[in-house]
Amino acid sequence: MAAPWLWLSVMSLATAGVFSVLLVMARTPYLGELIPYVDFFHTALVIHVNMSVLVWNLSFACLLWSLVTRPSFLLLNKAIFGLICCAAILIAIAGFLPHANPVISNYIPVLDNPVFLIGLTLFAFGIGMQVLMALATTPSVGRGLLPDGVIRLGLSCAAISLLVALLVFLSTWLLLSKELVTHSYYEALFWGGGHILQYTYTLVMMVCWLWLGAAARIQMVMSERIIAVIFLAGLLPIFVTPLIFYNYEVIDPQHRQMFIWQMSFGGSLATFPLGLAVFYGLVKRITESDRQQAAHSALMTSLILFGCGGAIGFMITGNDVTVPAHYHGSIVGVTLALMGVAYDVLPKMGFTRVNFKWANIQLWGYAIGQFMHILGLVWSGGYGVQRKVAGAAQDLDSIERVAGMGLMGMGGLISSLGGLLFVIIVIRALLNPTEAKHQHPDPSESSGTEP
Repeated sequence: MAAPWLWLSVMSLATAGVFSVLLVMARTPYLGELIPYVDFFHTALVIHVNMSVLVWNLSFACLLWSLVTRPSFLLLNKAIFGLICCAAILIAIAGFLPHANPVISNYIPVLDNPVFLIGLTLFAFGIGMQVLMALATTPSVGRGLLPDGVIRLGLSCAAISLLVALLVFLSTWLLLSKELVTHSYYEALFWGGGHILQYTYTLVMMVCWLWLGAAARIQMVMSERIIAVIFLAGLLPIFVTPLIFYNYEVIDPQHRQMFIWQMSFGGSLATFPLGLAVFYGLVKRITESDRQQAAHSALMTSLILFGCGGAIGFMITGNDVTVPAHYHGSIVGVTLALMGVAYDVLPKMGFTRVNFKWANIQLWGYAIGQFMHILGLVWSGGYGVQRKVAGAAQDLDSIERVAGMGLMGMGGLISSLGGLLFVIIVIRALLNPTEAKHQHPDPSESSGTEP
C-alpha cells in the first residue's frame, strides 16, 4: 500500500500547486488586477489549503504507517484507500462547481456546499479507519528500543494525536449550536481539532527528521531513550483537551484562548530539543553522495523554515499577513521533511530512477522561494496589509506595501516551480519501477548507523 499512498500524496500536492499559482497571481500587485480574482481567490484558497496541508500531510502519514505496520487486512486497507481517494477528488472538484460559498475558517477552510462537505466527511471517516488500523497492526517498540522502534513509537504518537483530533472534531460538532452564522459555526467547529492536528503534523515531521538523519548518516547526540521521551513529551499537551471541554463551552472565548495557550506552551516541547540535536549533527556532517546530500538538504531546509515559522509566531499582533507568514513557515518545514523522506524511500520501494542532483536543486529552490514568500508577508504585515484578501482589497497604497507583496509574489512563483519539480521527479520514478524489495524499508538501512 505504500506506493498508492505516495501517489495520492503527490497528486494532492500537484493539485494544490495549480491553485497556489492562482493565489499568488491574485495577490501580486498589478497582476491580480488584470482579472477579477477576488471571489475566486477565496475558493482557490480553500482548495489549496486542504490539498497542500490536510490531504498531503495525512496521506503521507498513511504512507509511513504502511511501512511500519504488519501486512494484514489488505482488502480493508485497499477499501479505505479507495474511500480516501474519492473524498480527495470531491474536495478538489467542489471548487469548480457553482455556488462554492467559501468560508475561510482557520485550520480547515471549507466550501459550504454539499459536495465539499461530503468529501470532507468521507475523508475524516477514512482517515479515522486508517488510524485505527495503524494502531492495531503496528508492532511493539521492543525492549531494546532500537532505532526502528523509536520510529514506530513516533508514528504511534502521531496516530494517537490524529485520533484525538478526530474525536475533538466530533465532540465539537455534537456540542455546537446549528443556529450560529456560517463563518462562526465553521470557525468554532475546526478550532480545537485544528490545533490538535498541528501536533500530528509536527510528530510526523519529527519522525521524518530521524529518518533523514539516518539517511544523511549524521551522529545524534541523544540516545534512543531520550528521543522516545521527547516524542512522549510532544504528545503530552493534547491530553489537557478534555479539561478544556469540561470547563468551557465551545462558543466561550476562553475555550478558544485555552487552545491558543495549549499550542503556545506545548508546541515546542518536543520540536525544539530534537531540532537542536539534529541541527548539531547536521552541521558537522560532510555528505558522501548525492543521495546523502538530498537527505541533508531536506533536513537543513526543514529546520530553517520550521524555525522561521515558529519565530514569526511571536511577532503576530493583529490580523495581518504576518499570520500566514507564520503558518507558511511551519507547514513548509513539515512539507520539506516529507519531501526528503519521499526521495529516500523510493529506491527502497523498488523505484530507483530518482535524480538526487535535481532533488537537491528542488529542495533548495522550494525552500528559498518559500523564504522569500514569508519574508514578503512579514514585511507587508508590518505595514498593515490584511490577510485573506487579494487584489484591490489589499489596499496597496504605499511603495512599501507594493514591494513587500511583490517579494511575496516572486517567492511564491519560485516555490510553485519547486513544488512542480518535486512532482515531476517523484512521478517519473513511480512510473519506472524496478524489482521491488519484499520487505519494509528501514530508515537506518541506507546508513548502517543508528539515527
